[in-house]
Amino acid sequence: MVCYEIIRAKGHTNIKATHRTTLELTKDPDVTPRGDCIVGVSADKAAFDLNEDFKNCLRSERAFLVIVFTVNELIDFVLAEGSPMLILSDKNKVIIRKSTYIEPATIGVRANKASVDIRRDLVERLKNPDTSLTVYLYVLRLDEVTSIYANSRSILHN
Repeated sequence: MVCYEIIRAKGHTNIKATHRTTLELTKDPDVTPRGDCIVGVSADKAAFDLNEDFKNCLRSERAFLVIVFTVNELIDFVLAEGSPMLILSDKNKVIIRKSTYIEPATIGVRANKASVDIRRDLVERLKNPDTSLTVYLYVLRLDEVTSIYANSRSILHN
């Protein structure tokens, strides 16, 4: 079973996306240049707003989170892990982290990228307040992925 959510956000002139360990979307319409982990403002969802099925998927053992950032034809991907410890109660933002630190806005840990790692051409577009960002969130449970792989291998060898 794949669980998914979509978050829509906007660009902002102060987006820098230079933070080395986190990546954030915020519902706030304005941010200062100090918010160097932010990649989108005016988000239509925060951690609290994610549907309960999605939250339960994220909190599963061995949950794998795929985050797809799209701005027009530009796409970038981030991979992270869920955790049974996720709180998911922040009403203003979502954060993906390279670390294992968890607080109410954290939706993914042990990510392979932070904001500094996002494609620079995509970030440049996000510096324009008229830019629309769509973020697709998919949760896969590793147990299910490995069982699908095992089943497909047995079908191929029979």
